[in-house]
Amino acid sequence: MKRIAILGSTGSIGVNTVDVISRMPGEFRVVALSADSNVDLLSAQARRLRPKIVSIGNGLLVPKIKAMVPRGTKVVCSSDGLRELVARRDVDEVVFAISGNACLVPLIYAINHRKAIALANKEALVCAGAIIMGMAKAKGVKIIPVDSEHSAIFQCIDGRREDPARIYLTGSGGPLLDVSAKKFDSLRPRVILKHPKWAMGKKISVDSATMMNKGLEVIEAQALFGLDESRISVLIHPEAIVHSMVEFSDGAVLAQMAVPDMRLPIQYALTYPRRCGAIVKRVDFPKAASLGFRAPDTGKFPCLELARQAARAGGTAPAVLCAADEEVVKCYLEGNLSFSGIPKVIEKVLGRHKNKGGRLSVENILDADAWAREEARALCYH
Repeated sequence: MKRIAILGSTGSIGVNTVDVISRMPGEFRVVALSADSNVDLLSAQARRLRPKIVSIGNGLLVPKIKAMVPRGTKVVCSSDGLRELVARRDVDEVVFAISGNACLVPLIYAINHRKAIALANKEALVCAGAIIMGMAKAKGVKIIPVDSEHSAIFQCIDGRREDPARIYLTGSGGPLLDVSAKKFDSLRPRVILKHPKWAMGKKISVDSATMMNKGLEVIEAQALFGLDESRISVLIHPEAIVHSMVEFSDGAVLAQMAVPDMRLPIQYALTYPRRCGAIVKRVDFPKAASLGFRAPDTGKFPCLELARQAARAGGTAPAVLCAADEEVVKCYLEGNLSFSGIPKVIEKVLGRHKNKGGRLSVENILDADAWAREEARALCYH
């Protein structure tokens, strides 16, 4: 029985992970859970799963969560709590379902403690991909991606000796695919947040609408699969059946196809290298009718090209891109920035950034992150 820690258990990926585990009795034991501030859902999960330890991001909530979890469940908090969770000897695999750079330090800690990693977080690899993948290789740690696109690529190339010639990251195009850019700022946030295929959190839903999400995935794929940005293509695929494709030197292309359901890549990451019985619907190809592909419109969605620029620049530029995006999306959701203002502010922050090349360290990545957040907030409220 594999012993699991779920960091970010109350978010969409975390909730789906709990669902997958509940459908596979006898396969897993949930040892640890964490959440930022959703005490009610975290305590409900704890009562159901009986973990040995839970962590809450906000230390002020510790007394409340202690009163709600089962007797004998240890309660810890903040970044120290996350580090304690991932370092436990009775944890075999850690599911990283927390968003943002809060993932970076506990991820490094988990790698150092040689835990298997199921990674649903983009930001850590975007900001510090070379550091993380280098550490994982040195420690003999396998990082299994949970993002549907990167899971698809991983499944297509796992165990093959030949490196891919090209990767195709697919995306549905989000809620604004066929909406004129002139109408963007007149749309209410609820329209922006309504993704046509996936149920996701607010931040990633906005990133999907701007196509920044696909840009971050390009940088993530660079780190995971060791490919140059120029060999990573993005395709719009509204049906969301093909989750990504890999082209080899002879021109052959392998595609991973499935219904759009995050439980499938989660299950694969938890059971790897085995495949277990299906817990999601299978593709009904006659009903699918057709599979369409088109190139993204980077004029309409400039965030994708901004991400590629950061990928080509390297150094601390991806960390700046990531941090600036988090802050401007927050400003947008708070009503302090127009939708069309998102890429404009990010572009200004990247333009003002003094890149630190050479050997990257976690310290200068975090410094760049802090600078970018402050700069983005200043521009949003100027």
